[in-house]
Amino acid sequence: MKPGEIIYYEDELNDEIIDFHIKKKKIDGDYKYLHKNLFYRLWSFVTYRLIATPIVWFYLKFHHVKIINKKILKSYKKTGYFIYGNHTNQLIDGFSPTITCFPKKPYIIVNPDNISMPFWGHFTRMWGALPLPDTIQATKNFSKALDELISKNHPILIYPEAHLWPYYTKIRPFTSKSFKYPIKYDKPVFTFTTTYHKRKFSKKPRIEIYVDGPFYPDKSLEMKARQEKLRNEVYENLVKHAQCSDYEYVMYIKKEHK
Repeated sequence: MKPGEIIYYEDELNDEIIDFHIKKKKIDGDYKYLHKNLFYRLWSFVTYRLIATPIVWFYLKFHHVKIINKKILKSYKKTGYFIYGNHTNQLIDGFSPTITCFPKKPYIIVNPDNISMPFWGHFTRMWGALPLPDTIQATKNFSKALDELISKNHPILIYPEAHLWPYYTKIRPFTSKSFKYPIKYDKPVFTFTTTYHKRKFSKKPRIEIYVDGPFYPDKSLEMKARQEKLRNEVYENLVKHAQCSDYEYVMYIKKEHK
């Protein structure tokens, strides 16, 4: 996207800003979320830890991405946790959790588009993408995979806004649906807010990511109210940190209906 570009939208909850023109794979009962094959797991480790992780580290350094307060996650590496973030940068949203959650490997709940890409889709699967299921059997398999990952204390990352809006500086509304996961597993929740800032010698924004938390489900409430309260706490915290953005690389304007 070019600096100063204007994007018009109608619905903050459902509008797709970018069409990747990818034929979406159906996630059915045959989809394997976690592989037990020794060679697959070895290849996954080599490509993720020995190749991807160093590349991500240098990429973030080169692009001056600053992760603020990630040290608070160290105390929870033996318990596991959920992280909720705003979805505004395809590469940063995919790369930065690797460094933020290090040494634990984070897994990211994604739209099936992310694993449907030719060539790269295979690597996103190996590196922690968990596509949302399309069938009842796939839902059971997805749940079993989460059970195993949580039992091994892996961080689970969720972008509740669902759709990618590049360089958007505010927080879009989202439902409480995804907050059933930390409630089910009784795990702490953190926020992961990407913000954009003006550089002196470049039109590309400087990026700062704020990590905050923990937030816990209120066990005194019934399930639905518990989800709503946790969602509201996360939303308000994301909004608070999003206000640190001081540069709109891309402008978003809501269409007016006459």
